[in-house]
Amino acid sequence: MMRSLLSSLTVLVALACVSCVANADASRLHLVDGIVWQPDNAHADPRGDWDRLGAHELIVQWTAVDGIAFVPASGLRDAPRMPDWERIGQEPWARDVIVGLAGRFDEAAARANAAQLFIESMRLAEVHPPVHVTGYYFPVEIDPTWQNAGTLRTMLDALPRPLWVSVYDRANVGGAALAQWLDQWLPRDVGVLLQDGCGVYAREPRVAREYANEIAAKLGRHRVRIIAEAFRPQVGGGFRSATVDELRPQIDAYRGYKTYLFDGPHYVPADIVQGLLDAYRRH
Repeated sequence: MMRSLLSSLTVLVALACVSCVANADASRLHLVDGIVWQPDNAHADPRGDWDRLGAHELIVQWTAVDGIAFVPASGLRDAPRMPDWERIGQEPWARDVIVGLAGRFDEAAARANAAQLFIESMRLAEVHPPVHVTGYYFPVEIDPTWQNAGTLRTMLDALPRPLWVSVYDRANVGGAALAQWLDQWLPRDVGVLLQDGCGVYAREPRVAREYANEIAAKLGRHRVRIIAEAFRPQVGGGFRSATVDELRPQIDAYRGYKTYLFDGPHYVPADIVQGLLDAYRRH
């Protein structure tokens, strides 16, 4: 009887170990490189387990928006809730941080006030949060319909390095044309965060990958990373989290490029993380 019980216990322990190993392997999957976080008053304390997907780098969309700063001592008005930057900097998904500078919620206002945002950004770059900074991001989004985008060049030249901008294609000019346009005016040492457009059904992941390839061929692969939009339009207005089945084609299509989910705190909760792990573990 004792021998039978011991045998059964051994089997149970072995099964438990197999389960632990499987879960550990799943948690070490490298599906993405990082997440984006867009600070606002409702999301000033980001918490998540995105590192289980491989995320180790955080892109902060901005450290000030509409004149309200999420870092102290910037010369701008402090946000009602300040992020706990010390804690954030110790999170496994924020081992490296690309610090977003000054932005506006409204894109037209951001473009119209780019010079003012540049001034605010220079201040913010001096008082960046206590995290491991791997770069900076100027959050005035760029697409070919912005006819005066080239005027950004002198501002971008003066901002700290490494520096990134985000790019999308509202006009559907195609990857080759977009790459040619960027090459005409973007400083040679500024990187591109390509928004894939999947969140608003502007294009499929396969096409977004073609865009990335075209831009990389023109600007250099080291200058191109991809923002995978982790949201979709919601019935009745607004946006919802993308489902696991919606996210997987994006993750699969962008293999070989550094990929970031936009955005983690708003659209990638724990159940989506677990769902992705389960889906990839099964396949």
